[in-house]
Amino acid sequence: GSRVSRAQTARLGSQVPAGATVDRAQHRVTFHSSQVTLAVVAGAPGSGRYSFEIAAMANPAIAVPLGARVSIEVINADPGMAHGLVITARPGARSWMPMMTAAPAFPGSAAWFLGSPTTAGMHATTLTFSATAPGTYQYLCAVPGHAQRGMAGSFTVSNAKR
Repeated sequence: GSRVSRAQTARLGSQVPAGATVDRAQHRVTFHSSQVTLAVVAGAPGSGRYSFEIAAMANPAIAVPLGARVSIEVINADPGMAHGLVITARPGARSWMPMMTAAPAFPGSAAWFLGSPTTAGMHATTLTFSATAPGTYQYLCAVPGHAQRGMAGSFTVSNAKR
C-alpha cells in the first residue's frame, strides 16, 4: 500500500481539516460542507497506542452533514502493531473481535488492516464513501482487542441544513 513519512504523519495528525470546526472543549470535529476530507493517525506517539489522532485530539467525535462525500486517509503510526478503521452502525467496542460483528455502515467505510510502519514509511490507505443515512455511528479499530482498549469514537451524520 501507500506510505507516508513520519513528518507528514505528524503534520496530518495535528492539522485541523479544511472545512471543519474543532471544539476542543466538546472534543468534537464538525464538518459543514458536502466534501469531507480528514486524516486519521492510528497509534500516534503523542495520543497513545490505542487511539486515533484527529486534529491533535485522541478519538474525537466527528460530525458530517447528510449526503457528504467523505474521504478519510488512515495512517498507521504505531511501530509495533497493525491497526485499521471501520465506521459501523453496530457498537463493536465491547467485542474482542469487532471484525466479526461490526459491519461497515457505508460501502467503502472500512480499512480492516494496516501493517506496522517500515523504513519506507507509515502504511496508509484512504476510505471513500457517502454519508447516506442520518444517525450516530462508531468508528473503531477492528484489530482484536483494540476497540475494547479505547480505540473508538462517535461518527454522526446529521440531517441538519448546511
